[in-house]
Amino acid sequence: MLANRRALTSRYIAFCLGCLVVIGILHALFLKLVEWVPSFSPLLFPTLTIFLLVFHLFIACFMAMKYGCDKRRLYLVAIAFAFAGSALLMVGTLTSFPAWLDLYQFNVVNYNDAMIYYMFRHFLMAVLFIVAAILYPMRKYPLSRLAHISIVSGASLFTACAVGLAWIYSSHSPLLSIDLVDNETRQFMVLWSHCINISLIVFWVITLVALMFVTRVRNLFWVGGNFLCVCYIVTLSMLLAGGHAEDISWYRARLFETVATLLIIFVLLYDVFRLYRDSHVKYQQSYQNSIRDPLTRLYNRSYFYESLNQALDIARPNRPVSVIVSDLDRFKRINDTYGHLQGDKVLQFVANLLMDSVRPQDIAARIGGEEFVLMLANTSSDSAYQVAERIRLKLSSFDKTSSGGQLPEPITISMGVFTATSSTITAEACVENADKAMYEAKETGRNRVVVFK
Repeated sequence: MLANRRALTSRYIAFCLGCLVVIGILHALFLKLVEWVPSFSPLLFPTLTIFLLVFHLFIACFMAMKYGCDKRRLYLVAIAFAFAGSALLMVGTLTSFPAWLDLYQFNVVNYNDAMIYYMFRHFLMAVLFIVAAILYPMRKYPLSRLAHISIVSGASLFTACAVGLAWIYSSHSPLLSIDLVDNETRQFMVLWSHCINISLIVFWVITLVALMFVTRVRNLFWVGGNFLCVCYIVTLSMLLAGGHAEDISWYRARLFETVATLLIIFVLLYDVFRLYRDSHVKYQQSYQNSIRDPLTRLYNRSYFYESLNQALDIARPNRPVSVIVSDLDRFKRINDTYGHLQGDKVLQFVANLLMDSVRPQDIAARIGGEEFVLMLANTSSDSAYQVAERIRLKLSSFDKTSSGGQLPEPITISMGVFTATSSTITAEACVENADKAMYEAKETGRNRVVVFK
C-alpha cells in the first residue's frame, strides 16, 4: 500500500515538473518570437483559430473512433463531444472576423462575440471533462444499451445547448446580450476581468483536480488530458493579466493554446503508435505460436508443407529442393525407461541440434512424435546427404555428460533423403519418398543415412 502511494506521488510530481518545463519552454519561445516580430499581423488570430479548430476536430474523431473500438470506454464520448463542441464554437469565433481574408477590413472585427464563444467553449469543455472523470471508473462495469444511449444523447444535447446559447448571446441574435469586450476600445469589461475569467480558472482547477484524482495520470493518454487542463488554466491566466483584446496576452494565449493542443495530438499519435506496436508484437507472437511446435519450437507440419509447396513451385534441375526425414532410434524405450519428461528433453535437444545444423533459409519441423523433417532449398542430393550425415555423426557423439543431462544415454538417428528437381512433384510425394528412404535406414541397421533412388 505504501509503495503504491509513493509511486502515485512520484507520478504526480513528475507530471507537475513536466508541465512546468513544457510551459517554460513555450513561454521562452514566445518571448523570442516577440523579439523577432515586434507586431503581429491581424491574420494571426483567425489563422491560429482555424488550426485549433482542425486540431479539435481531429481529437474529437480520434476519441469517437476509440469509443467505437471499445464500447466500455464511455468516458471517451464526453471527451469527443467536448472537442466537437469546441470546434463548433470556434466556427462562431471565425464569424466574428467576417473579412479575415481581407487585410483592409479588420476594423469590423467583433471582439465581444469572439470572447462570448471563447467563454462558452471553456464552460462546455470543463463540464464534459468532469463528466468524463465521473464515467472513467465505470469502464470496468458493463452498462446497458439504454445507459449508453442516454449518455450519448445527454452529451450531444448539452453540446447543442452550449453552442445554441453562445449563438443567442452573440450579436447574431437580438434575444439576449452580454458585454465582455468593448469593441470600440477593445478593453475587457469588468464582467469578464473580475468575474467570468476568474470563475473559469477556478472551474478548470476543479476539473484538473478531479481528473488527476480519478485517472491518477496512469498512462500517456491521461497525461495529455491533464496537461490540457493545465494549458487552459495558463491561457486564461494570460488573458487575466492582459488588459484588452489584441494586446500581447491575447495573441500569447491563443498561440500557447494552439501549440499545446498540437502537443496533445502528438501524445495521442504516440499512444496509437504504442498500441499498434503492442498489438503487432502480440500478433507476431500469436502467429509464431500457430506455426511452431509448442515443445521443440520447430515449425509444425502445416507450415512445413506450405513452405515446401512454395519451394517446389520454382524447383528446377539447377534449383533442387531436398527433403530429409529423420526418426530417433528406439525412442519409445527412452520414454518407458526414463519417463516422458526426460523424453521431452531429448526431443528439445535434437530440435536445437537440427536448427543449429541448417541455414537460416532452411526449414526444420517436427511432424510426428520423434519424427523430424528438414527442407533444404537449392540443395543437391549429395549436399543434402552430407548435411544429414553431419547431423547423424554429431548427435551420436553426445552422451549424458556432454549433453548437460538432456540425453540420459547416447542417442542415434535414422535419416532419409529425397531431392526434387521438378515442380510437378507434390510436397506429400517428397515427404513420402524421403520417409521410405528413412525406413530403409531403419531396416538396414539404424543410425545411418539413405538417399531415395
